Amino acid sequence: MTIGEVADHFGLPAHVLRHWESVGLLAPARVEGGRRRYTRDDLVRVASIVVAKQAGLSLPDIRDFLASLRTPARKDVLRRNQRALRARMAALRSALDLVEAGLNCSHEDITTCPNYRAHVAELMPAGS
Repeated sequence: MTIGEVADHFGLPAHVLRHWESVGLLAPARVEGGRRRYTRDDLVRVASIVVAKQAGLSLPDIRDFLASLRTPARKDVLRRNQRALRARMAALRSALDLVEAGLNCSHEDITTCPNYRAHVAELMPAGS
């Protein structure tokens, strides 16, 4: 596939693929005129980068994860990011609970709703 086809398939601008190549995440083959040609293996790598980016991994962590030939080194990167993902997921769950409490509230002033107040109570200073 060409860079444009890969970019379109993954919904990315082509310059993102070029950047990933410049930082060592991708190395597509070059053909006539120096044009990039992406193989199935390259597509797996792009898909892996996309998923890792969605999970919040940095490009250096993604590079370490994909380049690691040693399982312990790869797992170190994943463990570090697993903790961060769990924290983000907890924050997202809390935000969703708050939104749902607001949607289920029939009070004129949402800040007077006992259910809504229960959801925001954890953000309040102790003893207030």
